[in-house]
Amino acid sequence: MEWYNYLAAFFAGAFLANSLPHFIKGIQGDKFPTPFAKPPGKGLSPAYVNVLWGGLNIIIGYLLLVHSKVRTENDHIGKIVFFVGAMIMALMLSINFTKKHKE
Repeated sequence: MEWYNYLAAFFAGAFLANSLPHFIKGIQGDKFPTPFAKPPGKGLSPAYVNVLWGGLNIIIGYLLLVHSKVRTENDHIGKIVFFVGAMIMALMLSINFTKKHKE
C-alpha cells in the first residue's frame, strides 16, 4: 500500500471513534459538545445535532476506510494503523471530557 492509504486508515479510525460519543449521546436524547456549540467544543448541542454530527463522522470514516484499501486480509499494518488512529482519538476524547467534567 501507498503511504496515503495508511494515512486514510489512520483518519478512518479517528473519525469512527469520534462518531461514537456523539451518536450515542444523540440517540439517548442528551445534549453533548460539538464544534457547532457556543463556545465550540465546550457548549452543549441538542441531541439531533449530535446524531447528525455522529452520522457524518461515520460516513467520513467509512469512506476513508473503503478508499484506504485496508480491507485486504494480509494487510496487518493497515489494520494496526486504523486501530492506532481510533485509540489516539479515543484517548484524546477521554482526556478532553475528563477536563470538562472537572470544570
